[in-house]
Amino acid sequence: MPALACLRWRNPRAHGSLVNVNTASALLDLAEETLGLALPIRLRAWDGSEAGVPGAPVVVIHHKRALRHIIWKPGELGVARAYVQGDIDIEGDLGDGLRAMWDAVRNARIADESAGRPKIGLRQVLKGAALAVRLGAIGRRPPAPAAESNLTGELHSKERDQAAISHHYDLSNDFYELILDPNMAYSSGFHVTPEMTLEEAQTAKLHLICKKLGLQPGMKMVDIGSGWGSLTLFAAEHYGVHVTGVTLSVEQRDYVMGKAAERGLKDKVEVSLRHFRDLEASGVRDNEIDAIASIEMGEHVGDEEYVVFVDSIYRYLKPGGRALIQQMSRSNDAPGDSPGGGPFIEKYIAPDMHMKPLAKTLGLIADSGLEIRDVQAMREHYPQTVAGWAAKLEDNWNTAVKLVGEENARVWRLYLVGGALAFEENRMGVDQILSVKPSARGISNMPMSPMAWLA
Repeated sequence: MPALACLRWRNPRAHGSLVNVNTASALLDLAEETLGLALPIRLRAWDGSEAGVPGAPVVVIHHKRALRHIIWKPGELGVARAYVQGDIDIEGDLGDGLRAMWDAVRNARIADESAGRPKIGLRQVLKGAALAVRLGAIGRRPPAPAAESNLTGELHSKERDQAAISHHYDLSNDFYELILDPNMAYSSGFHVTPEMTLEEAQTAKLHLICKKLGLQPGMKMVDIGSGWGSLTLFAAEHYGVHVTGVTLSVEQRDYVMGKAAERGLKDKVEVSLRHFRDLEASGVRDNEIDAIASIEMGEHVGDEEYVVFVDSIYRYLKPGGRALIQQMSRSNDAPGDSPGGGPFIEKYIAPDMHMKPLAKTLGLIADSGLEIRDVQAMREHYPQTVAGWAAKLEDNWNTAVKLVGEENARVWRLYLVGGALAFEENRMGVDQILSVKPSARGISNMPMSPMAWLA
C-alpha cells in the first residue's frame, strides 16, 4: 500500500553514542539517518524505553522479531510483516499516525527530493547490524505471515489470475458481509452528501451506473468482475435487465446465485466462472450486448492484457451499446516498478494488480474504437467509503478475528487506513469512464446532454 511507505526508516537526530543510549533512542537514530528526516513520532521499545517527540503518535515495537523482519526485508514490506504479526503497533488512531508521518515526508521533500526515501548504503547496513547484535535481534529470517500471497506461474496467465483473485476475494463471504454494505458493493460509493450512510452511497452509485448505461427492461448486460453481485443483482431487480456476471471467484459465484434465488431473479441473472477472455463459452456473442460494466476490475488486468480487455468490450457491444468502467488510477509520478500500489498491497491485498494513470487508460479505451463520452472523478468519495468499511471492521473486530484470524484482520486494518489516506492525498484516484460503440456511420443513439442520461 502506498501509504505504508511512510513507515520506512529516516534522518539523523542525535540521541547520543550507541554505547550509552537506550534501545528506543538508538533505533530512532538509525531510522532517521536511513530515511533522511526527523520522524514525528514517539518510539517505545520492547524493554519499555522511549524516545522521540513528546505527545506525538506512539509507535510500539513489541518484540525484537520486528527488527529481524526489517533487517531481512528493509523498507515497506519488512515493516508491514512486523505489523501484521503484531510485533509493531501504533497507539491510538492508526490513520493519525500514518498521516503525521506522510506530512513529515512531504514537508521534507519540499526542501530535499530524496528525503523519506531509504538510503541503505554500507554505513547503514553496518550500523544496523551492530545495533541488532547489541540488542540481541540478530537471527534467522522470520517466516512471512501466512496472510501473504506467494503466487507462481506466468504473470497474468489464466491460472495465475485465478490464484490472485482467489487470494483476496475467497477470504470469507461472512467476513465481507461484516464490513461491506447490504448491497455487498466492494468499490467506491457515490457520496452525494457527506452525511450519506455507506449503504445510501453505494445505492446511489448503483443507480448512477445503471442510468449512465441507459438500462431498460429486457436489455442484455454483462458485468465483468461482478464480485458479490451488487450491480448484477441491482440491475436485474431494479432495471429489469438480463445480466451475465463474470468472476474468477467460486465463493462469489455461489454467493450471487444464492442471492438471485432468494430474490426471485434466477431468470434474469447468470454468473459465469470464467476469465473475461473466455466469455464466448458463456454464450456472449459479438455485437449482441446492450451494456457492459466493469467496476474496479480493470486494475487486475495487466498492461498487455488491457488491450484485449477493451477490445473485447468493443466487440461484444452492439452498435449504440454503452460501457462503463469504474477504475482506480495512480499518479503519473508513481514509481514505475510498483503499479500495484506498493509491496504491501501487492503481497497481501491484490497480487499482480496494475494501476495506470487515467490518461493511459483513456487512450487504450479510445484505441479500441469506443467513443469516450464522460469521465467522472470520484477520488474524494473513496475515503468516505473506506471510512465506512473501517468503522464496521473496528465495531466487529472480535468477530472478524474469529472469521479470518488475527493476522488477516490486521492486514485489513492497515489496508483500509492506508488506502483511505492514499485517496485523500491524491496519490491514487478512481474514475467512472462512460463509453459508447458508435455505428459504422458514427451514430451513438445517446442523448446529447449528460443531464438526459441521469433523468
